[in-house]
Amino acid sequence: MTNYKTVFFVLGILLIILGFFMIIPIMVQQIYDDGFDGTFVYSSIVTIFIGILFLLSNLDQDRKLNLQQAFLLTSLSWIGIATFGSLPFILSDLELTFSDAFFESMSGITTTGSTVIGDLNNAPKAILIWRSLLQWLGGIGIVVMAITVLPLMNVGGMQLFKLQSGDTTEKILPRTREIAFKIILIYFFLSSVCAVSYFFAGMNIFDSIAHAMTTIATGGFSTYSESIGYFQNPKIEIISIIFIISGSIPFIAYMKYLDGNKKVFFQDVQIRGLIYICLISTVIIAIYLFIRGQGNFFSYLRVSAFNVVSILSGTGYVTSDYNLWGSFSLVFFLLLMFIGGCAGSTTCGIKIFRIQILWLFIINEIKKSIYPRGVFPLLYNKEKIGTRFISSVISFIFLYFLIFFIVAMLLSFTGLNFITSISGAATAISNVGPALGEIIGPSGNFKELSSIAKWILSFAMLLGRLEIFTLLILFFPGFWKS
Repeated sequence: MTNYKTVFFVLGILLIILGFFMIIPIMVQQIYDDGFDGTFVYSSIVTIFIGILFLLSNLDQDRKLNLQQAFLLTSLSWIGIATFGSLPFILSDLELTFSDAFFESMSGITTTGSTVIGDLNNAPKAILIWRSLLQWLGGIGIVVMAITVLPLMNVGGMQLFKLQSGDTTEKILPRTREIAFKIILIYFFLSSVCAVSYFFAGMNIFDSIAHAMTTIATGGFSTYSESIGYFQNPKIEIISIIFIISGSIPFIAYMKYLDGNKKVFFQDVQIRGLIYICLISTVIIAIYLFIRGQGNFFSYLRVSAFNVVSILSGTGYVTSDYNLWGSFSLVFFLLLMFIGGCAGSTTCGIKIFRIQILWLFIINEIKKSIYPRGVFPLLYNKEKIGTRFISSVISFIFLYFLIFFIVAMLLSFTGLNFITSISGAATAISNVGPALGEIIGPSGNFKELSSIAKWILSFAMLLGRLEIFTLLILFFPGFWKS
């Protein structure tokens, strides 16, 4: 039988770290005289206590992970943090049910950005900063996982981003410590610069820090119900665009840049694809709004750029209710939700590299039909792509849409209308945040949904964040065999 002590040892460390981060909202309560009710004190004590129990009961282990343990640890980490991260919501005065609290916590740690809190403007600052912290931690977690763990699992083509060809699962922990340290430094630096930029653009200290954390994490939680639209400040919107794109770029590119490769941002095919999609989509929506509204084209260009970048990256910030923009923009945004950002970044979705590889595969098949005897090697970022890799990418995309339709059908069974079911499934599995329609659109929230719908969406968020296969494989009996 496989020894799972390493899994619970690492899980214990993560819970202890989570518990210590709960001290930050306690400090916020004191600084802003926000009312001290013991919510975060009790939550911190419980979380740290359980973490220490996991740690002490699993000390006698070899600190190595095999493939089976890596899959289990990845899934349990997100589920465990979402569960204990929901404690402050349960104990707060917001009167949230366990379903609401878990949904909010899962939305935070998966950097989705959907919320069940209706009046954010009057919510306790401690709760608001905790929501931002959850997304900030989730952003770090997904980047570390995408760079170190997922490539070793061969999940949906992520093996393309393996750091070294000789890496094995037995090297996960020591390699993760080294890489995680570099990522945290880069992540913290970007967050700090973003916070300072927000402050000088007009935000107060609290809002600038809270929004900086959710911007870099491409999470989208805001301290106001109107999101970034509350500020009505073009400078803040431009800063958001810049740092959302910064969070959407593969963090391995930052590491390569610091190691001396100064051209990495121009050479990476995936980064170029991200920029092209942003530019083309912005122009398309701006032209559509201009023709439809006959207003100032440059103002439409700014509004279009912000919402395109926000939706594509899965951030979910909004400046206006795009439900009022007409059917074309809604369908277009639904498409952008599925695409997502770059692999190895804080974004989710199908990922740009998979879309690019699928496109190259289709072009290759057309060439083979025209020239049956021709030999057309498939290259991506100057690397030859094998058949097994392509099948991995295609199977991921197929499963992604299959689960999307299943989730949409399950939501419709709970009584939700067509647009709410479709867009709710899309925003959950793509970890975007706001969906479409009056109920869960940019001007609504997920509070009115039934508990069953919230649990369905919570599971979909987890599936999307963990690249689907990572979680689904746990449900196959063959996985648990020796």
